[in-house]
Amino acid sequence: MSSKKLVRVSNRLFDQLRPIKITYNAFGYAAGTVLFELGQTKLLCAVSMQQGVPHFLKGTRTGWLMAEYAMLPMSTHIRSPREAVAQRRNGRSTEISRLIGRVLRSIVRLDSIGERTIVVDCDVLQADGGTRTAAISGACLALKAAEQQWLADGMIDDSFVMDEVAAISVGMVHGEPLLDLDYAEDNIAEVDFNFILTSSGSVIEIQGAVEQSGKIFAWHDFDNFRSLAIKGIDQLFKAINAMNQNVLKESVSKRESTRPAPFFSLKNRINKN
Repeated sequence: MSSKKLVRVSNRLFDQLRPIKITYNAFGYAAGTVLFELGQTKLLCAVSMQQGVPHFLKGTRTGWLMAEYAMLPMSTHIRSPREAVAQRRNGRSTEISRLIGRVLRSIVRLDSIGERTIVVDCDVLQADGGTRTAAISGACLALKAAEQQWLADGMIDDSFVMDEVAAISVGMVHGEPLLDLDYAEDNIAEVDFNFILTSSGSVIEIQGAVEQSGKIFAWHDFDNFRSLAIKGIDQLFKAINAMNQNVLKESVSKRESTRPAPFFSLKNRINKN
């Protein structure tokens, strides 16, 4: 890639992520909770488990994972009505919910939890671009935290999360490829891509399209996007791993004195035999 002359509003380099902050146990009742912050984009991610599976899985002794994504009314500059009040589901929220669900299902062994459903809730507190990618990264962290709690509670016998996943956006602004677009950049981007990759280097999903009429991009542009995404995901995992040193183990022990009694217990665990 050639040297980049575009000056970003945040004064970041073209291949630099926004600051990342992760807060575990952001609230109390779910098994795993994470406040995930990527620049000014902030999401609460919570993971819980409930008995039962969708009808197409009944009797199979395998579980399910579903996700719900929503933006709070004042997560953007202009208030949007709650979906419950509007009495209809926002199409974008539905699409992102399905995306988060299928991404996380690709890295878990659902046959190891019996006929139970893992529910992942992602609520956008503040949106400044990249909410779907931040939701995926934060949801994976919350899922890992929940797994540790369920192991400690004896709800599951073995780890069921096979890999870690993170997501990042890449776009073209004024002809220049940029990593991790904020809202101001995303709003004027000619091309916008989301890359969802695992820590082992595998690809789960790539989404992308031209965003402006009359604009196109070449294969070498896509190669630049891919290189930027790989670099960004590597930065993201390194930052997460640096923050996670001993955090999950400490969070499990700290919650024992304050968290409510678990809904499930060894008495109502599903017999897999």
